[in-house]
Amino acid sequence: MENSIVEEKMVLIPKDKDPRKGGLRTMPFIIVNEAFERVASYGLMPNMIFYLMKNYRMEAASGSTILFLWSAMSNGLSIFGAFLSDSFMGRYLVISLGSFCSLLGMILLWLTAMIPQLTPPPCDRFTNVCSSATAGQLATLFSSFGLISIGAGCIRPCSIAFGADQLDNKENPNNESVLQSFFNWYYAATGLSTIIAFTAIVYVQDNLGWKVGFAIPAVLMFFSALMFLVGSSQYVKVKASTSLFTGFVQVLVAAFRNRKLSLSHSSIEQYYYHSDDSEFQIPTVNLRCLNRACIITDPDRDVNPDGSASNPWSLCTVDQVESLKALLRVIPIWSTGIMMQINLNQNSFATLQANTMDRQIFNFELPAGSLNVFLVLTLTIWLTFYDRILLPLLAKFTGKQRGGPSPTVRIGIGLLIPIAARAMSAVVETIRRRTAIEEGLEDQPDGVVNMSVVWLLPPIILLGLAEAFNSIGQIEFYYSQFPKSMSSIAVAIFTFGTAMADMIGSGLVDVVDRVTSRGGQESWLSSNLNKGRLDDYYWLITVLSIINFVYFLVCCRTYGRTKDEKEERLLE
Repeated sequence: MENSIVEEKMVLIPKDKDPRKGGLRTMPFIIVNEAFERVASYGLMPNMIFYLMKNYRMEAASGSTILFLWSAMSNGLSIFGAFLSDSFMGRYLVISLGSFCSLLGMILLWLTAMIPQLTPPPCDRFTNVCSSATAGQLATLFSSFGLISIGAGCIRPCSIAFGADQLDNKENPNNESVLQSFFNWYYAATGLSTIIAFTAIVYVQDNLGWKVGFAIPAVLMFFSALMFLVGSSQYVKVKASTSLFTGFVQVLVAAFRNRKLSLSHSSIEQYYYHSDDSEFQIPTVNLRCLNRACIITDPDRDVNPDGSASNPWSLCTVDQVESLKALLRVIPIWSTGIMMQINLNQNSFATLQANTMDRQIFNFELPAGSLNVFLVLTLTIWLTFYDRILLPLLAKFTGKQRGGPSPTVRIGIGLLIPIAARAMSAVVETIRRRTAIEEGLEDQPDGVVNMSVVWLLPPIILLGLAEAFNSIGQIEFYYSQFPKSMSSIAVAIFTFGTAMADMIGSGLVDVVDRVTSRGGQESWLSSNLNKGRLDDYYWLITVLSIINFVYFLVCCRTYGRTKDEKEERLLE
């Protein structure tokens, strides 16, 4: 979900900064670009399952699989966008490219609603025979999804860092407070954008149809791109440099090339290549096989007169080696977050459930696709309470600057809560399905049962709380365990975890649908929820979440003490 809390903060320091460029005057262009892009793209997601099922004749499982893959593509391309901006094009060009691709994709999606030939014809009134979508129609739809994903992958990882480039001035004594203020306003704007997307855009789609519902995101994306380009002459445009991703590959290649070198147990007996301002003078003993990448065998051949490596694919710095080691060490704990994201990404089924329930709340009919707004509100309220009230109280009573639980504890809490949330979802679906059958709606998938949609809110609220613990805990854990040179990677691997969760979630839905529909039986994930067994699917996710939590405990034990825990032990 909220990848609003998981954008990559790669802040390069602008050199020879032109005082006439950058500064606060550029903020409206950058923040509006990001905010409008989020409203436009996030506004398409909640109701998209209905569009695929009604307009493209897809089953619920197939539509959910496509949406999983679409989300996976958007999150996965964020890594590519970050690499592209960091190593080749720079952030300005990548954001510009992303804005154009998103606009093109949304226009193409809008055209599928406007031009009848781009969707299957209506079902025959008399025979009730429905035609499936043709290859050309699906190609147009998937092309729009792909372009929107490319746009999101280019804009989201670069936008916040590009804004920081405009404000980052080491000569300003208030530099840190200015940057912190920007980050606060940035996240406030993206949070508000998400809420607007899940409410206003979804409401328009429900009440005015797809033509208007898709036109508004396209118009917003047009203004997003326009606003960004209008400020072009005022931006500080940091040139691309070497990416850490490239450095990781160099370490692997160099270690493989030097695989025949023997490793001495005494660091004095070998020379290691490091820069003057290196955090590490010699490599650690963890994953010693990678230490071969930074061993100098022939100083005259391996090192240039200016101190640089003659071939960075054969000799790397100790910092590069230790950075890769730090990344590899956290991968097991990182992998436990995939199941957490799978729990969060069951939006399509919750939307289908809501569509069959009484959605009247205080004389207002809640759009089925707006349920996730409660997740975002829970996340926002808890983070505000935790940061402004709970943490200061804990610091006061414990005498520590950060008196709250450690990042690993918060990750664990975030993995426990979804177990309760999904078990609750299973119970609610069992009650909903039984009520539908008792009311004679078993063969009426669009029938509304006499059961309030409020029943769906407790699991969603719990998942919002789980994300607040787990997602923030993960990012803080990575920041605390990585060397300073890897601060840009912390959020990048979190985003990649979300992409992996989408891919695995897609596979899980496909496997469950295929296995449970064998022999002509009704699939658990049938488009007719009253005949399917969505409750059993939720129980399956509950069991997998329990297994994942046990796996997390094993990973924590294997990882050992974190840096913070070691420092606290030394102070005792």
